[in-house]
Amino acid sequence: MDTTDLDQEACYRAVVTRDARFDGRFFGCVKTTGVYCRPVCPARTPRRENMIFAATAAAAEAAGFRACLRCRPETAPDFSSWRGWAPRGGAWRGTSNTVSRALSLIEAGVLDTGSTEALADRLGVGERHLRRLFRQHLGAAPVSVAQTRRVLLAKALIQETDLPMAEVALAAGFGSVRRFNETFQALYDRPPGALRRRGERAARAGVRLNLAYRAPYDWDGLIAALAARGDAVENGRWMRALDPTIDGASGSVVVERAAVGRLTATVEASDLKALPGVLARVRRVFDLSADPEAIARDLSADPVLAPLVTARPGLRLAGDWIDDGEDAASDRAPGDWSAVLLARAEHWRPWRAYAAAHLAAAGIEIKETRDAA
Repeated sequence: MDTTDLDQEACYRAVVTRDARFDGRFFGCVKTTGVYCRPVCPARTPRRENMIFAATAAAAEAAGFRACLRCRPETAPDFSSWRGWAPRGGAWRGTSNTVSRALSLIEAGVLDTGSTEALADRLGVGERHLRRLFRQHLGAAPVSVAQTRRVLLAKALIQETDLPMAEVALAAGFGSVRRFNETFQALYDRPPGALRRRGERAARAGVRLNLAYRAPYDWDGLIAALAARGDAVENGRWMRALDPTIDGASGSVVVERAAVGRLTATVEASDLKALPGVLARVRRVFDLSADPEAIARDLSADPVLAPLVTARPGLRLAGDWIDDGEDAASDRAPGDWSAVLLARAEHWRPWRAYAAAHLAAAGIEIKETRDAA
């Protein structure tokens, strides 16, 4: 496992102190137990020589480690959905954008029924080049990333719902129940049913899952923005009907705020195979992959934006249910920005869309900002 992109000693210090700021940013792999954990895992901290650190859950699993049953890596803040990865540095440039687009497609289940070659063709790159990019950025091949996504979604369904195991396999994207059982037996040395947490659950229709985010999160601001653009919002709950031509199933999805660090999504779908794609769209609409700390740090370097960011911590972008754009939504600049403002906004990348949202929330007109620039 390639660990060169991580400061191993800094990672270990974060584990020793259980620093929540790093939750979801990397995973600790324990050589003596074969388990990988979140930095905040409540279990006794292993000795330094028994730990190595991986940037993604997929890299940890590709190296032969299995997810901890105590800290449940699938419940980590959604740094980049199920993957524990987000582009760093000049993330809006070049190859990392290709990886980001590929990850979005994998999250929606494109490799559950398709091939890596077809994914590469869709991205306009060669299959070997795509594999090389994944190894470089994620430490794992595309098929390994897809496998990790399936396993972690299945674990969440096992532990948070009462779905029968055959339906869990279908909803998580496994091609067959046999493959589902074999994968869990190989990873956890036990059948998937043994991971189910028994307990009282309220009877409800549909599949209800917790979706993590990284705080702070301006829920009130986002839900207001969704309502203002015409989305169905009632009593703080966002609702949408599923369209078989878009979502692969009929039904509905409802999203509401839960405990701190969590939203809940309740999905009723005529075909559970549609679940990964629906969840991917929910995450996009509610901007659950955002890293507010990085956004605030980078935008606060601009004297105009600094007080706006302070006034609206955790501001999120209202994403589109359907988004086929090739560029990252976080970096899209309004079409009416002047050349002068666009030049200044180069310093806001890859967060230009957040900068625009902060300006709009503060009621600062583009003309005023153009004059200030």
